[in-house]
Amino acid sequence: MIMVTELLAPARDYSCGVAAIDAGADAVYIGAPSFGARAKAGNALEDIARLVHYAHLYWARVYVTVNTLLYDAEIPQAVELIEALHALGVDGAIIQDVGLLECDLPPIPLIASTQMHNFTPARVKFLEQIGFHRAILARELTLSEIQAIRSATTTIELESFVHGALCVSYSGQCAMSYAVGGRSGNRGECAQPCRRRYDLVDGQGHVLQHSRHLLSLRDMNRITDLGALLDAGVSSFKIEGRLKDVPYVTTVVSAYRQALDDALAERAIPERSQSPSGPKRSSSGQSRFIPVPDLGKAFNRGFTPYFLRGRGVSPGATRTPKMVGEYLGSVVALSPRSFVVESDAEVSNGDGLAFFGPSDELTGTVVNGSRRTHRGLEITPNSTNGVVVGQSIYRNHDRAYETSIAASPPVRTLSVRFVLGETEKGLRLHVEDEDGTVAYVDSDGVLTPAQKPDQAEATARRQLARTGGTQYRCTEVELMWSQPIFVPVSKLNDLRRAALAELTRVREANRPVRSGRILRNEVPYPEPVLDYRGNALNSRAVAFYRRHGVVQIEPAAESGLDLRGRPVMSTRYCIKDELGWCPHLEGAPRLSEPLYLVDEAGHRYRLHFRCSDYPERCGMDISY
Repeated sequence: MIMVTELLAPARDYSCGVAAIDAGADAVYIGAPSFGARAKAGNALEDIARLVHYAHLYWARVYVTVNTLLYDAEIPQAVELIEALHALGVDGAIIQDVGLLECDLPPIPLIASTQMHNFTPARVKFLEQIGFHRAILARELTLSEIQAIRSATTTIELESFVHGALCVSYSGQCAMSYAVGGRSGNRGECAQPCRRRYDLVDGQGHVLQHSRHLLSLRDMNRITDLGALLDAGVSSFKIEGRLKDVPYVTTVVSAYRQALDDALAERAIPERSQSPSGPKRSSSGQSRFIPVPDLGKAFNRGFTPYFLRGRGVSPGATRTPKMVGEYLGSVVALSPRSFVVESDAEVSNGDGLAFFGPSDELTGTVVNGSRRTHRGLEITPNSTNGVVVGQSIYRNHDRAYETSIAASPPVRTLSVRFVLGETEKGLRLHVEDEDGTVAYVDSDGVLTPAQKPDQAEATARRQLARTGGTQYRCTEVELMWSQPIFVPVSKLNDLRRAALAELTRVREANRPVRSGRILRNEVPYPEPVLDYRGNALNSRAVAFYRRHGVVQIEPAAESGLDLRGRPVMSTRYCIKDELGWCPHLEGAPRLSEPLYLVDEAGHRYRLHFRCSDYPERCGMDISY
């Protein structure tokens, strides 16, 4: 059996989507005009249609997010939106609200958002049994947990995040933003309380940690784990970042494309095999990459594989939730207008610099000029405020790198070969692409033997190979005529254009198209009782759960529940572990519990620690 794999990239808008596809993405996901989990990343249907057309040239796919919780009055609007997306040729809809499953949806493949908390084999098996095409797995899962989900399921595709920002909470299980300010993450309006500063206070009122970003995580980076994820059964490798720009998308997709291709090549079955198998790409074409994509140049908060291989290096980014960047060196001399860094690096005008000021707040400035001196690299910035001798200086924006991306962006092409031959009535140009798609065009007319045979052959090969300005790249021209024929350059050009246009038409007709259908059955839901974290916000969601055997259903938090004293966040991340205070560690301090987080506005949260002898079962709940 051949497993089709997919590198899935974010698209903030049409331009980012095109950049992702050009860099080698097999699919992109983009926000719908409404009802997306990133409210600021919505796109007009017209732009989605343009992106669908561009992606389909390479048999790449476009998925659209419709993954917020819905009120009853919004359900008809969401159904109408999904119908419109299906009419545009969108390849899948990412949803969270199970109320939609009680509606008459078009036959579009449905993808279970990670907001549905796809965390256990039983949950994902249930999604498979009711007809979901794919489940986006929880970010916290270990390799063994992913393997267990794959072992428990048969047909459902498994999508896993591999790069980008991390939500500290189990996705879909966080009501912290809603509880404090009425902005629901499940409604696409998260205020990101996890990126704020907190004091950590013990049960006696002592401040154990002051003004630190204790819930902020580094960004995920699993570029060295793609092979292991393939072996675990993952078929879609997802890059997070629907608010990121073109340089970010270009850099990250280029890096992951090369790494995933290497992992696929290592698992390829030799062509001589009688039963070819092994994973293969789901789209066509090859990308000419940007020069050496550097993940460290793209926005990041530092990197972590998260819990993929269990608890290892702590994933916290507790000093700052901003990008610190690459270390340049330490300040060895300072003047009112410049400072000298002991560094071998080169900087450019317009580079962004960062350093931690006296209050340990990350501060930035911009390079206006630089020169090499005997003491080191002298930098003249916009401002030297806060800079002191001995301070570490970082670069968090590399202007030269981004300029190189803009000057030489990735280009994606499909390989084709031409065969020019004779018919009874004239010439036929045959073209075949890398997928085996075939097209041809004929040109009637009397054939005139060439007076200069070598020149005629050279001209035919040169003109037919000129595919610039199209998505095609000619790799071979074969001349199958009985003798060299004189063919005017204009006719050769017309034949080539017509053949490629016909090939494009045939490719669209042959493009693999998938459909989906939710199965109306009574398969038992894995949990018979749901509290507000079951996210049943509308009557159709309640009806869905009841049909699947849930006997007790509490309304979602967004119904207006009073969350005081109740958990507003659940997470596998543990502040004790982050600070080296895990009770399983030798020498860990004895703490006066319970512990509390207090934010800068005075909001107070109680921490409940789920300690276990099995590290994968450990975690933390936060109550308001």
